[in-house]
Amino acid sequence: MTTVAEIAGAVTRLPKKDLARFRKWFAEYDAAKWDRQLKADAAAGKLESMVREAARDYRAGRTKAL
Repeated sequence: MTTVAEIAGAVTRLPKKDLARFRKWFAEYDAAKWDRQLKADAAAGKLESMVREAARDYRAGRTKAL
């Protein structure tokens, strides 16, 4: 199995062009993984307490317009 140290070493040796491609790929990979986890958490009801808290803060006037 590849370790994080081995991956980090390989990344440090990448030419600039390949490093740019890797960064783009990893950012897209990481964002997609985050999106899947957020959707799974929402579907499982894990965000409900935060939604209720935000609604309470809004009703109490403790929010600002963006």
